[in-house]
Amino acid sequence: MAEFVLDPAFVATSEALGDLPLCHARLQADARYPWIVLVPRVAGARELEDLSAADRVWLIEETVLAGAATRAAGAALGLAVDKLNVGALGNVTPQLHVHVVGRRVGDPAWPGPVWGQGQAKPYPPERLAAAIDAARRALGL
Repeated sequence: MAEFVLDPAFVATSEALGDLPLCHARLQADARYPWIVLVPRVAGARELEDLSAADRVWLIEETVLAGAATRAAGAALGLAVDKLNVGALGNVTPQLHVHVVGRRVGDPAWPGPVWGQGQAKPYPPERLAAAIDAARRALGL
């Protein structure tokens, strides 16, 4: 059986939060938005259909949990979350993953999608630590 391997693109663009029962959770490295990425730890998964029915249920539950973590990271950063955007695109990085993005009225891409809008803004170290800590606590990690 093949082993799960995280696509290197995630390592380059996000910070590890830890492992949930199904997914590896990461904080997207873009200080403009509180943003969690979930990557199911299923070897070769590219589409939702590549997950078992039980894993699809886990993915939905972990997405809801990631929403709470996104809100917690936003609160730690002073970025209110008015709306959660959830998406599984995979056009650039085909490994199955789900984005949970905290949006707020007036954010840099509001009301449009965040993808392809400007350049990611790096976190200052102390703000990154605060966002990671808040997200991990909300995820129970």
